Amino acid sequence: MPSAFDWKKFEERFLAPYAMPTIYSRGRVHKEQEHPYRSPYQRDRDRIIHSQAFRLLEYKTQVFVNHEGDYYRTRLTHTLEVAQIARTIALALGLNVDLTEAIALAHDLGHTPFGHSGEEALNELMKRFGGFNHNAHGLRVVDLLEDRYPDFPGLNLTWEVREGIVKHSTKFDQVARIKELIPEEMPTLETQIVDIADEIAYDNHDIDDGLTSGLLCYKDLAKIPLWQKIESQMPYNYKSLSFDKKKYWIIRNLINEQVTDLIEETTRIIRQEKIRTFRDIKKCPKKIATFSKKMQSLRRPLRDLLMEKLYHHYRVIRMADKAKRFLKELFQVYLARPEALPSNIQARVASCGAQRAICDYIAAMTDRNALDEYKKLFDPYAKV
Repeated sequence: MPSAFDWKKFEERFLAPYAMPTIYSRGRVHKEQEHPYRSPYQRDRDRIIHSQAFRLLEYKTQVFVNHEGDYYRTRLTHTLEVAQIARTIALALGLNVDLTEAIALAHDLGHTPFGHSGEEALNELMKRFGGFNHNAHGLRVVDLLEDRYPDFPGLNLTWEVREGIVKHSTKFDQVARIKELIPEEMPTLETQIVDIADEIAYDNHDIDDGLTSGLLCYKDLAKIPLWQKIESQMPYNYKSLSFDKKKYWIIRNLINEQVTDLIEETTRIIRQEKIRTFRDIKKCPKKIATFSKKMQSLRRPLRDLLMEKLYHHYRVIRMADKAKRFLKELFQVYLARPEALPSNIQARVASCGAQRAICDYIAAMTDRNALDEYKKLFDPYAKV
């Protein structure tokens, strides 16, 4: 029988001093014996992967609604891309890769069907009942709604992964202020890395999906300085490649350029600020993980183009508005007749209120679930 793995020695040898070491974890809400061969953060990662909420990401919208086509990214493929980019950055910086991966895999568990339009609809509906924030809901999913273990509710994840879920922040994601998780304290560097890996992933895969959909065109991208910079580095013998292969080459190298800049700039700031431990990270007045000013300047026109040509395209706006109507009408039907809800959801009305129980139910739906449910409730010829 092999002896248990010594995580303390492994981390002392391989982690940077500012990484979040497993031995200083603030633990789990419900006490349980840890595994002899897997670190607590590895177990968190595995629990997330095996959760129902993670599987449901396969049919939740990123930008394009699920029935628009099988090619486009979903929340699941996006999450896997974020995890891959975040692992690369974490390894290069000497961070805790297992913690980084667990946070990356969990960062979108609280998302609704139909992307951010679904979140906006639920937030409007829940305005007088605590609102809806997908980070806060992600914590609710892993703390309560997943029902897999006999000894505790939820997944019983470590404090650091739970913190990473609620403090995830990008231009599309707002930090959820949960008192228990000390909102005034800066998140771990592992969490900060996931935030930027998320931005890198969605910017670049949205270029790909935008071109495939026809909502973006090459001539628009060709005017963007960052795109021009990467395209100018293309080897001469690649000039005759098909547009698709050129596109993939440029997008791969766009990701590489941003990841490299992030690693170098974050390393520079760590040295400049004399960051020595993970506690120094948490006491900092601002985030440590960031792009250089030059890269921030280069990224801005690209992000502006995506906002103008893709996210604000009339077809995307129509999809978003239609999705909001679906969810609002579903919510009102359930609220008027809670008996129309599945029995397990009805059973939770007494403990958390009808509005929150309905919100939980709708938020867990995939795009396809929501559309099917809408047909059942509003199409007179659909079977219920």
